[in-house]
Amino acid sequence: MSLTAISPSAEKPRWRLAARGNLLRLDHSVQRLPWVRLGLLTAAALAIHGYKLGVEDGEIYIPAARKLLHPDLYPYATELFESHERLSLFAPILAWTARLTHLSMDWTVFLWYIATLFLTLSACWMLAAIGFRSPRARWCALLAMTTILTMPATNTSLLLVDPYLTARSFSTPLTLFALVALMRRRYVVALLIALAAAAFHPLMAAYLVFLGVVLAGVVRWQRAAPEVRAAGIFFAAVPAGFRFTAAQGAYREALYSRGFCFLSTWTWYHWLGLLAPLAFLFWFSRGRLRGTTPEFARLSLVLIPFGLLSILAGAAIATTHRLDMVARLQPLRCFHLITFVFMLFFAGVLGEYLAEKRAWVIPALCLPLAAGMFLVARATYPLSAHIEWPGRASSSNAWVNTLLWVRRNTPRDAIFAVDSGYFLDPDVDVHGFRAISERSSLADYYKDAGVVVVFPKLADEWKQMSSATAGLNRFSVPEFTRLAHEYPVTWTVIHGPAPEAMDCPYEQNGYAVCRIPGAPGLPARVPEMRRDEALRNGDRPQAGG
Repeated sequence: MSLTAISPSAEKPRWRLAARGNLLRLDHSVQRLPWVRLGLLTAAALAIHGYKLGVEDGEIYIPAARKLLHPDLYPYATELFESHERLSLFAPILAWTARLTHLSMDWTVFLWYIATLFLTLSACWMLAAIGFRSPRARWCALLAMTTILTMPATNTSLLLVDPYLTARSFSTPLTLFALVALMRRRYVVALLIALAAAAFHPLMAAYLVFLGVVLAGVVRWQRAAPEVRAAGIFFAAVPAGFRFTAAQGAYREALYSRGFCFLSTWTWYHWLGLLAPLAFLFWFSRGRLRGTTPEFARLSLVLIPFGLLSILAGAAIATTHRLDMVARLQPLRCFHLITFVFMLFFAGVLGEYLAEKRAWVIPALCLPLAAGMFLVARATYPLSAHIEWPGRASSSNAWVNTLLWVRRNTPRDAIFAVDSGYFLDPDVDVHGFRAISERSSLADYYKDAGVVVVFPKLADEWKQMSSATAGLNRFSVPEFTRLAHEYPVTWTVIHGPAPEAMDCPYEQNGYAVCRIPGAPGLPARVPEMRRDEALRNGDRPQAGG
């Protein structure tokens, strides 16, 4: 795209009609990406939203990459993260990059995070260029998106962009690029990009395919209800293992711990997050807004049935337990894409109307948003550095410091027992044990439950492990010894005072790292969890998290 400065008097880009289908195409002079400005905005996004290593879903994805790079790591319970790795190129790409560049995995993750952030902003620019004619609308849209990248997509448990690296960090920009190709009717390109997105995150790519089918129906104005066929194609893609039966036992416990999967648990303001964007998109679809293109109205129109169908699917799942096993498809996560496009378009409309003769309006809008999102980021991780730079020797977070000590001072094949409720400890700032310590651990109750939702065959093992370590911070020495004879754990991390008889080479800031007395250690051949059962017969759901 052109590097022309934002200006109300800037020359509008020239448009020309394609020979077929009245398709509007941008002149070549405005198709170039503003590389320098996108780079500066990437740096601004990093400064506003920060960066974290191994938090939230990073606890699932990062260990898989570490193990591919160093196979001797994580000798036990690898199914808790390798189940996702088998469905995604995320871990192989990171491991290959680390080998090629000879960088540590921490640096590899960070650099890929910066790269995906740049790609996401580039995709936002291309989408804004399709939707708006004027530079001020495009730049307002892009600047606003830079400031709000980490806002939540209603109650889907997803942020537009995570401040940490996961498979969604790759699938999000690829999805937006594919959407741009769809709007330009470059269907082969869109298909190739969608396949790339599916290679990183099949479930998020499935939503894109669903949207593509709805888009095709709206564009062609076929008389038979296209959205019904789209829904049929979407649900036809459900693997055979998604049986129509109520969830039972440990799997039911894991599934219903994810309240966002069920509309019946949503509050009025969650519903507002669903319906308000659709109402605005209906207004946008009328095509009467100044400075917008026909593609702006068309995409706004397409997103309405796309969103309504996802709401209907979510409502159906919430009405009967017979659809429990389908709930893990999480159809309401379609609103991740809807929210992304809506916020981009809404910001562009504000720029077009409010900044026509008032250039100060755009910074007056974006600077408070940036300050607010910075404060939100700090409040979300209050005990951690805003940007967790790779290669750091210590952290302001006592839990992270403990895990870094574990990484440097314990055997690589050590297996740890940690209180299964540690993820909700406010001192932890949701930093995952495995992702940072590079050591195996038994299942935790909260984050590993998300893996179980996608892979139900792991439910019983998850429940047994997480129950075995519940309340571990208050265990006595005999209880630790008993645990070590049930599972091959040899070390433990305790938040609080350790029992006097424990050998604890690390005791700082309220945490203790201790050897478990009487632990027999890892057997010659570790019995694996039911990996084959968990991945057989259509029980290969889309990668989630």
